[in-house]
Amino acid sequence: MIRYYEQVSLKNQIFVTILVVILIISATIALLARWILISGLTKELELRGIAVAHSIAERGAGFVLEKNSPELLTLIFDEARLRERQHMINYIYVLDRTDQVISHTFTIPFPSEFSRINPMPENAQHSVRLVEHGTNTSYDIVVPMNEGLYRIGTVHVGLSKEHIDKLVSKLRFMFLGFISAVIVIIFYVSHRISRHITMPITRLTRISDELSRGNFDFNLNPEGNTVDLEETIGWGVTHCPAYKDTNMPCRHFDQQSRHFRNMDAGSEKMCLDCLFYRKNQGRDEVSQLADSFLNMVWSIRLYRKRLQESELKYRSLFDSAPNPIFVVDASTETILDANPRAEELYEYPLEALFGMPFQKLGQDHIKDSPIAVQPYGDTGKSGSARDYVYYPKILHLKNGGHPFYVNMHACPISYGGRQAVVVAITDITEMIEKDAQLVQAAKMKTLGEMSAGIAHEINQPLNTIKMGSEYLNLLLDQKKTITEAQIRDMVTEISEQVDRATEIINNLRAFGRKSELTMELVSMKEPIQGVLSIIGRQFSIQKITIRLDLADNLPLVKAQNNHLQQVFFNLLNNARDAIQEKMETQPDLYGDILVQTYAKDGKVIVAVTDNGSGIPESVRGKIFEPFFTTKQTGKGMGLGLAITYGIVRDYGGTIEIESTPGQGTSFYLIFSAV
Repeated sequence: MIRYYEQVSLKNQIFVTILVVILIISATIALLARWILISGLTKELELRGIAVAHSIAERGAGFVLEKNSPELLTLIFDEARLRERQHMINYIYVLDRTDQVISHTFTIPFPSEFSRINPMPENAQHSVRLVEHGTNTSYDIVVPMNEGLYRIGTVHVGLSKEHIDKLVSKLRFMFLGFISAVIVIIFYVSHRISRHITMPITRLTRISDELSRGNFDFNLNPEGNTVDLEETIGWGVTHCPAYKDTNMPCRHFDQQSRHFRNMDAGSEKMCLDCLFYRKNQGRDEVSQLADSFLNMVWSIRLYRKRLQESELKYRSLFDSAPNPIFVVDASTETILDANPRAEELYEYPLEALFGMPFQKLGQDHIKDSPIAVQPYGDTGKSGSARDYVYYPKILHLKNGGHPFYVNMHACPISYGGRQAVVVAITDITEMIEKDAQLVQAAKMKTLGEMSAGIAHEINQPLNTIKMGSEYLNLLLDQKKTITEAQIRDMVTEISEQVDRATEIINNLRAFGRKSELTMELVSMKEPIQGVLSIIGRQFSIQKITIRLDLADNLPLVKAQNNHLQQVFFNLLNNARDAIQEKMETQPDLYGDILVQTYAKDGKVIVAVTDNGSGIPESVRGKIFEPFFTTKQTGKGMGLGLAITYGIVRDYGGTIEIESTPGQGTSFYLIFSAV
């Protein structure tokens, strides 16, 4: 029974529960009322019969003493036929002391058995007994007829049982009719109450079913109701400004967003008088729950519409992006999605890209880097979450192994319930080639400017070799004796000068060749000393001293030796130009350039300090811009520091400047130590 009851709907449970409880209470009241009314009615009729008998006994006592039977007969007939008594009283008769009938109302001879059918007990006030006579049944009521202290007879009144039963049946019918009416009213009221209570829950159940099926655009009508509930309660999706224009902030839906909290209410359109979100506090809890659920449904509809628009917008941006974009699984590093531009650039069909390891697109030396993005919630050294990672100038491979250079931006997302990384690719092959041409042109320009100094550098060991050879020829011509020690000293000196010339030529060749972008571990001493071997003697001729303060056991950096030589060439040339500019006003000035290297907080720092003219504050922020120069026309193109800045930035380094006009300038190159 309980299991069946649990399977019934809540509306029927409430309806049946109310109905059963009211019916039990009504049935209990009905039974009690019936017992009280029927027993009370029977008792009342008996009392009326006793009253009639006492009235006859009092009024007829004199007629019995006088033996006036006619008057006594008139008296009992009048009492028996008075108003409604004629239906209630079957008979009345009077007996004397010897139980002889004195007078009676029977229309037939007096039944002899009635003289003792209900004897009157001594000292009793009355006696009631159910008797049958013929086809009738009566309640025989007997009371004594006294004269003073003596009993002179008895009065018998017979109340019709059929008449009493009819009255009871009539009363019972009326009562049952009343109870039936109460039951019908209770049935109707309980049905309406249960329907009213469960209507919001029924509606919520229907809405939940639609939501679980993925239908968010359903009508909010209850089952069987043809009236549009959205119109009935005064709102529909077409009435909401925030639903029609998703750029308009909804003060309920968007109130948790940082943009909404920081937004000036007067600066943008805002829906302040909401037609949708409401909760009537004066209604019952179930209705308030229904309001809350409808508010939730509206939020879902609004959120879903915005989500669909956002998804379509970003999908269109993804598909129409001019650069390749990949979605890569963060755990397996396989490609989950790619846009059409990736297919064009990498020359793989999209079907082949899906599921391919992302590392297959790059060479071995960059396989450890592309997907090293921390998930949301992880923090770096600064304590803030890393939103993206930038990888500049990485070598990738097309289908077939054709190499090209790219810049990569990677940021974490959630994709299909898994942690993924969006990787945006920019093809920079053409830019790399142009940069390489520019750097190479700058190298050639530097070599051209240093040609006199380089020639002097090479000429010195050649002169030494020529002087040694001429000295040996002179000794041979004069046929002088040459000792073994003299020959060894001379040969050693010539060999050292040849090595010096070879070193200068190798440095020139290394500096002048077109370098690759391949990273290597570099000690800062190598590029600095390589540059000084080429230009050191020329600077000394120009009255400029280059002092070195290079730290021992300095950590290595990840860079390229050839490019770093270009950086130091440019910085030293700029320092020379600044010193020579100052010499024009101070002819007795001796130039001084200090090159220092040291490590600090995991960084390798190279400081180049000169005592030149310095950099004015007004142009300090522009010196790294391409083609910006303060030199006279023909003395510089303004590319040296721009190239220096680009190379240092490519290696993840930074440049800081300290300068005092008229006193000198310090350039600080800061690289991350390996």
